[in-house]
Amino acid sequence: MEAITKGKLYLLPSGLGNEEPINFLPNSTLNNLMDAKHFIVEELKTARRFLRKIGYKQNFDDCFFCGIGKHANDNISEFLKHTQKGNNIFLMSEAGVPGVADPGGLAVSLAHQQNIKVVPLTGPSSILMSLMASGLNGQYFCFNGYVPIEKIERIKKIKSMSFLVSKENQTQIFIEAPFRNNQLLKDIIENTSDEIKLCIAMEITNEEEFIETKSIKSWKKNIPDLHKKMCVFLLGK
Repeated sequence: MEAITKGKLYLLPSGLGNEEPINFLPNSTLNNLMDAKHFIVEELKTARRFLRKIGYKQNFDDCFFCGIGKHANDNISEFLKHTQKGNNIFLMSEAGVPGVADPGGLAVSLAHQQNIKVVPLTGPSSILMSLMASGLNGQYFCFNGYVPIEKIERIKKIKSMSFLVSKENQTQIFIEAPFRNNQLLKDIIENTSDEIKLCIAMEITNEEEFIETKSIKSWKKNIPDLHKKMCVFLLGK
């Protein structure tokens, strides 16, 4: 009897906005996906919508979906056992690439524990795209994730990142919930030296895309409205 080839865990990026998937997913990625029936997703509804958008023809009633939630560890660990029967599993991000500012990292970690081959696929990442377009130091940088919500801690974090920019020339990348962007921008401007540069990368790949790098001093002259916009912030030299 021929031995079954173990399946793999593919990391499937999704769009950052309303851009057509054909514009950012290569044919090799799309071809790999068309026969897949096993998916790990954050939100079932948006995952199905994305699959239909890229031309996925399989009947969803014949597919298997595993959600990523607060108590998903055991469910995902069990779901990954489908690879033992030769089934490939696709981990889908809600936006951007799985595992980067995204809960999909749990599934990847569990896959490594089960000696499942992990295959990252090419796609858009707002974090990397903002760094690419910022003109700031791309040789030495740090992604800080979300800044603290509490004001005192947030200001302390901003000052800490500014110090690393000034002392180490380490670009600092961070994000915030869209409805708190304007408050974050205000705190950055009020607590960062005038000569430090701030890049605001807003709505990357969307029609409203705006990416601009200026000194804090320059931003003070014209503060943009970022309320409820998807943004990545970068501090650097």
